[in-house]
Amino acid sequence: GPCTECSCSSGKEPDKDCSHTKKKENGDRLCVPKIFFGTRTHKQITQISRELKRTVYSCVPMTILSSRDYTCIHPVVSNSSNRNEMCVELLEGKQGKSCSYYHSVHKLSEHHALQSASRVYQAWDIEDLVSLGRKLRACPYFAARELMMEADIVFCPYNYLLDPQIRETMDIKLKDQVVILDEAHNIEDCARESVSYGVTESQLRAAREELDFMVNNNIRQKHHEPLRAVCCSLI
Repeated sequence: GPCTECSCSSGKEPDKDCSHTKKKENGDRLCVPKIFFGTRTHKQITQISRELKRTVYSCVPMTILSSRDYTCIHPVVSNSSNRNEMCVELLEGKQGKSCSYYHSVHKLSEHHALQSASRVYQAWDIEDLVSLGRKLRACPYFAARELMMEADIVFCPYNYLLDPQIRETMDIKLKDQVVILDEAHNIEDCARESVSYGVTESQLRAAREELDFMVNNNIRQKHHEPLRAVCCSLI
């Protein structure tokens, strides 16, 4: 694993036994924490990774977590309005098709790992990862997630850290890690958004019609009647 002191900034060869774990006095292994750096927008991540590139810490293993909207390169899925569902369907292979980009993901994550091993690793942004993904025909979305395993610093939008569902999906574990929130005064709005849901009046009317049908045909009436009442009151 990478050294605690960045070898490329000191100009020294890294110690042979230097790794992500260090020994505690009682002999247990103590993990070196990751830094999770949360920003409000994806654009800010690009700015911060550019700044990182200009520092002596540019060689530190990193990754950027972002949505498929920014990182999917599949010709059909990337042009769809519902990329998440289409991606999951492809990976499940329900239509007898699969995603060749997903199956080549190791090409991309290993490419970065090789750079890191030879210490020519450089901070990168989403555009760099996507253009390399296109060149290698490998999925940037899943490569970024794989790179999180060895990353010392993980950049992501706020909601990846605040929303428990996203944390679970992305396998983000914050216990004993360092969390930095840029422009933290925006946190309240972001927290509200992650537990809010918007519906249109036409969606409510459509739901009420379906619930009317259920109730009138005695289909699980006791479950559907209270739902219909909520729909009616909202309308």
